[in-house]
Amino acid sequence: MIVSCVLCDKKVKLDANSYEGKRLINHPLATYMCEECKERIAQKTEKRRREGKLRPSLYHKENDGWS
Repeated sequence: MIVSCVLCDKKVKLDANSYEGKRLINHPLATYMCEECKERIAQKTEKRRREGKLRPSLYHKENDGWS
């Protein structure tokens, strides 16, 4: 199966029996991101985390001892 990266529109041939292939077939709203884009985002996120510019998650709930 041929899929397209949502960020760079690069076409990639993906095995339909792989985990990602099955996920894309069974969940039509799921999107595919190529390895280069995943790596680029991971590097930029890590850089922002090191610089202290990464905001904490809005939905991250700290353990208050009640749960």
